Amino acid sequence: MTLPKILVFGQTGQIATELALQGTVTALPRSMADLSDPDACAAIIAATDADVIINAAAYTDVDAAETDEELATIINGHAPAAMARAAAARGLPFIHISTDYVFDGSGSAPIAPDTSNNPINAYGRSKLVGEEGIRAAGGAYVILRTSWVFSAHGNNFVKTMLRLSQTRETLNVVGDQVGGPTAAADIAATCLKLAQAFYAGNGKNGTYHYSGQPDVSWAGFAREIFEQSKRAVAVSDIPTVDFPMPAKRPGNSRMDCTKFETTFGICRPNWRQSLGTVLKTLKDR
Repeated sequence: MTLPKILVFGQTGQIATELALQGTVTALPRSMADLSDPDACAAIIAATDADVIINAAAYTDVDAAETDEELATIINGHAPAAMARAAAARGLPFIHISTDYVFDGSGSAPIAPDTSNNPINAYGRSKLVGEEGIRAAGGAYVILRTSWVFSAHGNNFVKTMLRLSQTRETLNVVGDQVGGPTAAADIAATCLKLAQAFYAGNGKNGTYHYSGQPDVSWAGFAREIFEQSKRAVAVSDIPTVDFPMPAKRPGNSRMDCTKFETTFGICRPNWRQSLGTVLKTLKDR
């Protein structure tokens, strides 16, 4: 089977790292592809010999975005839009990672992809700008919204909990935010499947949801981390109001992934199994 040439924007982030580990891709570091310069990123696509473009780079510091929304919007909004236009001009499929933060997180039902957007923080607003620009570009695309990304790389909730468990026997963790933790490795594998589908002529344009199952609170996620890693840490649920952060977080990050499963035959991954793999990787280091 002939594999597509895949150009990945991003190199050190969680998903980009997993893409490089799982597939034969060309991953561009910030020194070569700085998303704060959208025109330069578009020029790279205009000159590439790749068959598929994956954007796994982003401004991901949710709290810092509150005071740096202009830069976050360039990186998360204007750059992906420019890249999508360049890809459309070349007839290249563009796969882009987005987020549940484009919604306000109200209610308790799983959120479908066509639900009205209403981001409640700067990060979510910046990502929504990118989504709108990609759809307007007119090319072949998939916007893959995901949530609560974790891996053995970079900074994430799993590694934070493990670090805190080294010096703490009890932890207070938010219990009224619920979502689907998603392993970066699962997202990367899914992006590679999408790239292959487009290369084979079976791609389906659209905005899709993809997150781990079952849905759980941050506190429940923490308990599973400690149980699997055999750390004796007691977790107490606290409400969001008792853990104030600069950026508001959605209370409901449950994602309805039915459309994605129906279209591509890719099911929600079991995050507990993926967590075990991540913990083993960290232990073996």
